[in-house]
Amino acid sequence: MAIGRVQEALDKGEFVLFYQPKVDMKSGRVLGFEALLRWEHPQQGLVAPLQFLPLIENTGLSARVGDWVFAQALEHLASWRRDGLDISVSVNVAARHLQEPDFTQRLSELLARHAEALAPHFELEMLETAAHADIDATSALMARCHQIGVRFALDDFGTGYSTLTYLKRLPVDVLKIDRSFVHQMLDDSQDRAIVEGVIGLARTFGCTVVAEGVESPAQARTLLELGCEIGQGTGIAAPMPAGQVANWVRDYRGMFALAPAALDAEAPKARGA
Repeated sequence: MAIGRVQEALDKGEFVLFYQPKVDMKSGRVLGFEALLRWEHPQQGLVAPLQFLPLIENTGLSARVGDWVFAQALEHLASWRRDGLDISVSVNVAARHLQEPDFTQRLSELLARHAEALAPHFELEMLETAAHADIDATSALMARCHQIGVRFALDDFGTGYSTLTYLKRLPVDVLKIDRSFVHQMLDDSQDRAIVEGVIGLARTFGCTVVAEGVESPAQARTLLELGCEIGQGTGIAAPMPAGQVANWVRDYRGMFALAPAALDAEAPKARGA
């Protein structure tokens, strides 16, 4: 696949956003959604981002696609909030996009298109590796984004390097526990210890903590026992088209809406899926 074809997809409107919910696993409240980019390819069908984003990650096209994602996610967020859904939206931001000299200005302009105050309900998710590129510049950029009300999450936390040093220097609002640790924590004491450690770090640094990759009620219960209340994963819901979000929120009854016996029966099957 060529870079030019990705440019063409952007120009032709072939990109779409899917949304995966983040919920308070204790109360059953839906808190928000992560926007996930997909390509509706006319011949290949729905194409995952790993198949095309690496092609453009070190080019200016990465920022153009990123701006499109921001604009589209803000449109959806504004619509949902007008309809009475008290939710937030997070979007993934690439290192190359963050390095654009006018990044904060462009984000401010996109937010200003809406009469509603969307910034407090909009969150940028960046990988640890993106933050490591230039810690001073990244910290200053995050501070500017905070000034306009936008929050930052550190994604896939625990998979990078020099974690504590960088965390101390970055004004991060949210830590997302990487799914690989959540997936194995019921059977691997080291992964459980890592999950517990991240939850402790979040508490120390005053961050919200979110567990990715929640696939079963058993995992959700363990996370709650360890002090993590917010979860995201296929055990809650798979990513869905924007048109399904409102009904999903209104129909959601929480991870523990079933009888306990039914949940216990589900858990081994879910873990082995």
